[in-house]
Amino acid sequence: MRLTEKRVGLLFAAFALAFCLVMVRTAWLQTVRGGEYSADARSQQVATVEVPGIRGAILDRRGNALAVSEEAATVFATPYQVVNPPRTAKELATVLDEPEGEVLKALTAQSGFEYVARKTDLVTADRVERLGLDGIGILPDSRRVYPQGHDAGRLIGAVSEEGHGLFGIEQSEDPVLAGTDGEVAITKDALGQEIGRDVVTGAVAGRDVQLTIDGRIQSYAEKVLDEIGEAYTPEGATAIVMDPRDGDVLAMSSWPPVDPADLGEADPDQLTNMATGFTYEPGSTFKAFTVAGALEDGVVKPGTTFDVPPEIQVADRTIGESHPVGYRTLSVADILAQSSNVGTVMIGQQLGERPFGDWVSRFGFGRPTGIDYPAEEMGIVPTPQEYSGSSIGNLPIGQGLSVTPMQMMAGYAAIANGGLLRAPRLIESIDGEPVDRSEGTRVIGSETSAELREMLEGVLGDGGTASEVSVPGYVLAGKTGTAQKVVDGTYSETQYIASFVGFAPADDPRLLAAVIVDDPKGDHYGGSVAAPAFGEIAAFALPYLGIAPGA
Repeated sequence: MRLTEKRVGLLFAAFALAFCLVMVRTAWLQTVRGGEYSADARSQQVATVEVPGIRGAILDRRGNALAVSEEAATVFATPYQVVNPPRTAKELATVLDEPEGEVLKALTAQSGFEYVARKTDLVTADRVERLGLDGIGILPDSRRVYPQGHDAGRLIGAVSEEGHGLFGIEQSEDPVLAGTDGEVAITKDALGQEIGRDVVTGAVAGRDVQLTIDGRIQSYAEKVLDEIGEAYTPEGATAIVMDPRDGDVLAMSSWPPVDPADLGEADPDQLTNMATGFTYEPGSTFKAFTVAGALEDGVVKPGTTFDVPPEIQVADRTIGESHPVGYRTLSVADILAQSSNVGTVMIGQQLGERPFGDWVSRFGFGRPTGIDYPAEEMGIVPTPQEYSGSSIGNLPIGQGLSVTPMQMMAGYAAIANGGLLRAPRLIESIDGEPVDRSEGTRVIGSETSAELREMLEGVLGDGGTASEVSVPGYVLAGKTGTAQKVVDGTYSETQYIASFVGFAPADDPRLLAAVIVDDPKGDHYGGSVAAPAFGEIAAFALPYLGIAPGA
């Protein structure tokens, strides 16, 4: 009996000692290693992930969506919970249409959370969820959609996979459009089943940006540029449409187009908006500003005549006409309508170098127009102090300086609207709050403006350089331009810029448009390449805007 009691006592002592050791070990784990193990357990069961804030929409002036975010989903993995990664990767790759190797790489990563596919459409996400794969989950997301396709793609821009603006309006208005990302904590049990989802920080949606762009005019301008691209295979082209009364830009197109939803094959140069980022020598379209300065300073009147020879010597340069002609007597109006190089140089010489330079500056050349669009170029304009002996022969006819299409639009808007130079306006409102229009600065008087408008009618009349362009019921006005491109520091004999800037109705302009074509093939004249495109745009936009014939 005593032996039995002794054995029981020893057994009890052994259990007591083991219990004490367990308690000591437990206490040590809880106090010394507790934080470490708790963190490990939490990292295996809880993942904190970002939930993007919905990006604001980009709208046209009528409220139609040009860029909008729609609901999407992110497919993610908890790699250590994935059963049979190769098989899972194969199933997911088939549904997601992703490379199997990339999916497998995510499933076998040494982490507690990995993205498998982002911004997946909801139908695909639902198919993934129905697979019921261990370690695979779905999070709410959003993705950018461009309902107009490639129309205005180079104007609107695009966003990165992370939702940041890359170029265009998406970039310049990114602080407004971008929402604030939130965070969600996802908790899973030991089997990888989600047992909880807690909002750590709520996502905040971005604000909408409404443009002055009219979606239908924009689409039509894109169509016209596509036709130019097909017919002349140029290096590039741009078409701009504006209301000259207030500077609102109604369309701003660049060719070749890009699809903002798929930039995979886009050349980096094609991400530039040509209206504000392309610089070129304007050629004869610049002659209107030479005449404007001379009229405003009282140097000439529309009826002032010049005996115009076939060519003129200015310092070391001989300047001739674009086509062979003899001696002529031309009025200032004739010089502008027939685009006489020699006659325009003679007007510039009468105006004088310093006054001419002042007028170039007053019309805004050599500095940004102030349009609310990123990376606007300024062009290159020499000051009178930098003129050479032949500058007063080159500059009045649009050679020896570079401009942007938008600068030309702003200058012609001043001619069309009675003499006020305004910053072009592209942003209509932000989150419903209107953006102020520029009040403008007077550069020429209303009488000079009216005289110029009447003279520019002659360009599209009999004997003008765009006489074949017309829109029934409307009187058009404008100016053609055919300028040699500068290649490696010299004027090319084979590459040109063809352009036309015009407005309608001529006596009370409510529509202004420009078409600039870089290096068209086969034909290179502004009157035959760019002017007809202007006519097409005007024929569509005038009745569309409710501008009655004869108005």
